Amino acid sequence: AVKVLVVDDSGFFRRRVSEILSADPDIQVVGTATNAIDAIAFLKTNEVDIAFLDINLPDISGIDLCKKV
Repeated sequence: AVKVLVVDDSGFFRRRVSEILSADPDIQVVGTATNAIDAIAFLKTNEVDIAFLDINLPDISGIDLCKKV
């Protein structure tokens, strides 16, 4: 299965995106994060194939987070 991290500051969108992705048996949502700092901490200790990032995060943008990773 493809392992996905969902990063969004909106609890509604994190849940909804996770539900939609999890409906596919080939996709496994392995974690969620509310901001870039939490996402980076998660990525340091967990292996993921894809990070689904919100562009507008409270600390840094999803684009900047992608560049850091």
